[in-house]
Amino acid sequence: MSMKKIDLESMTLDDLWSLHEEISTILLTRIQAEKLELEKRLAVLNPGMGAVDEIGDPEAQAGKQRRKYPRVLPKYRNPETSETWSGRGKQPRWLVAAIKLGRSMDEFRIGEGGGPRRRPS
Repeated sequence: MSMKKIDLESMTLDDLWSLHEEISTILLTRIQAEKLELEKRLAVLNPGMGAVDEIGDPEAQAGKQRRKYPRVLPKYRNPETSETWSGRGKQPRWLVAAIKLGRSMDEFRIGEGGGPRRRPS
């Protein structure tokens, strides 16, 4: 590839700006083409990840909304800090530590005979 040597220092501001716009346009088209090629290759390697057209398309992703799950109420409470845990997912550190000390999970259960309850006045 032969390139003409351009003396940028001697060019006018308008000429430099035109050159800048031309280079920016060429770079943009090449980057977009390279990105499309990489997305196609990725779609071949990961067929379950979605089509190439959906990648980066906000309208295609808008149709794929997460399902609304009902709010899960807490089932366990730390009496010292009032932290709660719903019973789903990884056990909180305070509960793991208490179980290691020999306490039962039922002692921390909310409203089912575990832990101290307040009497109505």
